Amino acid sequence: MAGNREVGGGEAAAPRRGTGGGEGACAPAPTPRGVIPLLAVAGGASVANVYFAQPLLVTIGRDLGMAPALVGAVVTLTHVGYGLGLFLLVPLGDMKDRRRLIVTQLVLLAGALTVVSIAPTAALLLVGMAAVGLLAVVTQTLVVHAASLAPPARRGRVVGQVTGGVVIGILLARAVSGLLADLAGWRSVYLASAGLTALLALVLSRSLPRSPGGAAPPALGYGRLLRSTVDLFARERLLRVRALLGLLIFAAFSTLWSSVALPLSEAPHSLSHTAIGAFGLIGAVGALAAGAAGRLNDRGLSRWTTGAGLALLAVSWVPLAFTGSSLWALVVGVIVLDLAVQAVHVTNQTLIYALHPEAGGRLIGGYMIFYAIGSATGALAATSLYAAAGWGAVCVLGAGISVLAFLVWAHETRARPIPRDRYGKSSPERAGRSRG
Repeated sequence: MAGNREVGGGEAAAPRRGTGGGEGACAPAPTPRGVIPLLAVAGGASVANVYFAQPLLVTIGRDLGMAPALVGAVVTLTHVGYGLGLFLLVPLGDMKDRRRLIVTQLVLLAGALTVVSIAPTAALLLVGMAAVGLLAVVTQTLVVHAASLAPPARRGRVVGQVTGGVVIGILLARAVSGLLADLAGWRSVYLASAGLTALLALVLSRSLPRSPGGAAPPALGYGRLLRSTVDLFARERLLRVRALLGLLIFAAFSTLWSSVALPLSEAPHSLSHTAIGAFGLIGAVGALAAGAAGRLNDRGLSRWTTGAGLALLAVSWVPLAFTGSSLWALVVGVIVLDLAVQAVHVTNQTLIYALHPEAGGRLIGGYMIFYAIGSATGALAATSLYAAAGWGAVCVLGAGISVLAFLVWAHETRARPIPRDRYGKSSPERAGRSRG
């Protein structure tokens, strides 16, 4: 399935057109004002549900009489559900009307959140949390839908806007859930989210335009649709490279955010849970990088945006290593790390969507599976390493993962150099059009 693109992790590709829930044969009509910011809000609100429980585990376990070993299953089942949803639900957008799919998933998500908020037993809570994770993947369908609504010249910017909303949702989730739980109990967190999700479903049902090209289903059933995700990975080198980079950057991201509360809660800082959660507000500055990276991608500078982002990711661990003695060092490290991760993440999504716009759901869903693997691996490794060797070892781990990601990018850059014109100058436009 050759196409007009650079397959070696390089510059933005010229989009392909096709049928199905993605882009049709005609260019997208102008998107109504306010729709993209609305998609960003919906994406952030949806993904936040995956992270609400993390600061509430002790309270939830005590309220429902859960054994300590079982309490951890609350987070585990949520992430397992999310991983399944990436593979099973996000690809449906390539054969169904994404607008209807988004609204339906939001309604079901509101129902699952309501179940969690009133769960009288641990068993019902765990079932509800698994369902919340499964349905929260509507976040990725929102990203794909936003990409399908954008003209190719603005696609990176639009993906950056929606991804920025998702980033804010992830980073604010813990702080918001802790605050609401302190004010009205842990159940209020999920009840409030259920109400917000239902409201978003209503608003989107009235304002969200259809994907260009309608919803003509492809000539393959659901089973073949899922298998084609695997086929896309087998055929597309750029998808494999960008998925690997996604795994590594989110392993580094999770290495920080899954373990940073540990040194902050100990001497000499001894911060409260509320104060620790406030660092998520600082990390939200990373959302600024999402929009900037999208604009650079639209200019054909995806490769250089990736390299700069990965270099910053590696450098960010230098100030982070001084967290034990300086909160200002932590602030600087958090801002740099989040800026770097979001710049690379937006670039990854924009590039892989352009491979086959008609298969956007399968491409983004498949890519995000690697994101989930990286996040889980980073969290497990960081918490285990902190217990064994302390914060310094965690920073060495994060820096090592970041340097590995940079080396992957450097290898691809050397293997597939940007084309140069007859005067020896590099051309982003030619790089975007070159074949691998």
